Amino acid sequence: MKRQKRIPQFKSEDEEQKFWASHSPLDYVDTSKADIAVFPNLKTSIRTLSIRLPESLVESIKALANKEDIPYQSMLKMLLAEKVREVLETRTRRQKAS
Repeated sequence: MKRQKRIPQFKSEDEEQKFWASHSPLDYVDTSKADIAVFPNLKTSIRTLSIRLPESLVESIKALANKEDIPYQSMLKMLLAEKVREVLETRTRRQKAS
């Protein structure tokens, strides 16, 4: 039986994501001791909402998504997440500076 490696301590979520992108969890977990998990009361963390957007903006998002070969709704989520992260980082920097 192969000896399991210890999972390192991570300083940030980004550091952990980079680690797992280049390492196999199977080197760190003994799958022979794993149980099948069932989560009957698990609720989705996705919320559906309706939003009115200009047709030209929707078409631009669809064109971008088509170039990236991803669904346009996924592209929209990525663009929103990126902008929110950018705004939050800018506000954090401004608060630290003042």
